[in-house]
Amino acid sequence: MINPDFIKIGQFSIKWYAVIIMTGALLAAFLSNREALRKKFPKDYIYDLLMYALPIGIIGARAYYVAFEFDRFKSDLLSVFKIWEGGLAIYGGLLAGIGVVYWYSKKFNVSSWVTLDIITPTVLLAQAIGRWGNFVNQEAFGAEVSREHLTQLFIPDFIINQMHINGKYYQPTFLYESVLSIIGFILLMVLRHKVKTLKIGDITLFYIIWYGIERFFVEGMRSDSLWLGSIRVSQALSLVLIMASVIIYVYRHKKQTIGNYSEFMYEKK
Repeated sequence: MINPDFIKIGQFSIKWYAVIIMTGALLAAFLSNREALRKKFPKDYIYDLLMYALPIGIIGARAYYVAFEFDRFKSDLLSVFKIWEGGLAIYGGLLAGIGVVYWYSKKFNVSSWVTLDIITPTVLLAQAIGRWGNFVNQEAFGAEVSREHLTQLFIPDFIINQMHINGKYYQPTFLYESVLSIIGFILLMVLRHKVKTLKIGDITLFYIIWYGIERFFVEGMRSDSLWLGSIRVSQALSLVLIMASVIIYVYRHKKQTIGNYSEFMYEKK
């Protein structure tokens, strides 16, 4: 088992979970900033956005998780704030983050679709990295399996060993989602830089569709899903977001006023 403490001095500790989340966020910000500069945005546009989006996104991710797992926290409400122990729901963070992007974009008098097109591919990369925080915390895993089964999937021993929890082996669903997120990141980056006919907002919608499909299938394998009655919350939300994105994509492409993303350049107004 991996020690969850990155650094520990007396009672003070920094968890690997926090380090991994921050690494993903900072790498995403760096790559997004390069794209924003290419689009002639102010040099601090993305980094200033991160200062708002990161804390609010974490609050949204935690609030979403706690809302559906409240029975675990009601007897010890202070544990709600112990995010270093895990328990951040990506969908909660994404929804909160979209709200921040909308508000922030309005400050600069630019379409929030443009800002989202800049950041969503790298958000997928951050999600891929962040899943390794679940690996360290031994969470977000799937059904019980044998070690032989995991070996046959060519999963490295260090992952198999960390998936040995309380004497049993489990599917590393965090790994499956991480790999799919990396593939999605690569595809979105290729689309953004190679396809010149993409409309503003297309990258964002493709991101939602890709992640929605990815999450729907991986969520069905997990043993620690958030439930609403007999429904897995993330699966239901994934279906809603996929259908909504397809409808929005079709509707927006019928409009003649949406510019191409490749042609957009920021102009201060």
